[in-house]
Amino acid sequence: MDEQKFEKQKFLHSLWFGFFFVIILFLVKSFETLFDINLARFGVFPLELKGMSGIFFAPLIHGSWEHLLNNSAPLLVLIVTLFYFYREISYKVFFLVYFIHGFWLWFFARDAYHIGASGVIYGLGAFLFVSGLIRKNSHLLAISLLVAFLYGSMVWGIFPRIETISWEGHLTGVAAGILLAFYYRQFGPVPNIGRWKHESDDDNDSIMQPDDEYWNLVEKRTEEERSPRNDSEHWTNSSLN
Repeated sequence: MDEQKFEKQKFLHSLWFGFFFVIILFLVKSFETLFDINLARFGVFPLELKGMSGIFFAPLIHGSWEHLLNNSAPLLVLIVTLFYFYREISYKVFFLVYFIHGFWLWFFARDAYHIGASGVIYGLGAFLFVSGLIRKNSHLLAISLLVAFLYGSMVWGIFPRIETISWEGHLTGVAAGILLAFYYRQFGPVPNIGRWKHESDDDNDSIMQPDDEYWNLVEKRTEEERSPRNDSEHWTNSSLN
């Protein structure tokens, strides 16, 4: 398979999973609207057995159509980015962010129903940004910053500013994303922020070219990193009902 065809298939797979997950969110909200019911009781309710179901269901439930629409675009972009650049571990990272942030939310949050996918958004955004720093990859940093810009005041969402916003969901998402970025620090795209050296072409014009010795070292390290491991929401934020 040629490289262009491989890249196309990888992108289509990333896009497919992103759309599939977002469509599930729309189906859940449509079900609520059609039958005029409120599924918020299936959200995370901290430290009560009934609230543990929210670890599984809370990211799928949204307080309003506006809430869902605000979450859909950044969620789709982040899922596509994760699955495109981290093909080997994409499912692991996605579902670990999903469940780790939900469990921490159940354990630490206020006594209220916490719903929405923004905790997952914060988790994926934090993972991509921190991993981009660790991996020295400018593409991941740029995409994460773009999502933060499009999503609004993302940074402020982790602080308790508005009572009806589950800042705990955002904070636990960020914490889960950072944790996973360090745990999977050996996985991901190769660095593209590196040392460069001046070399002259035939006309003695100074140009910038990669240091071959450095980039060969990167390629070698990347192959080693791919070897098996030894040990083996919310509004644009999160809504409380």
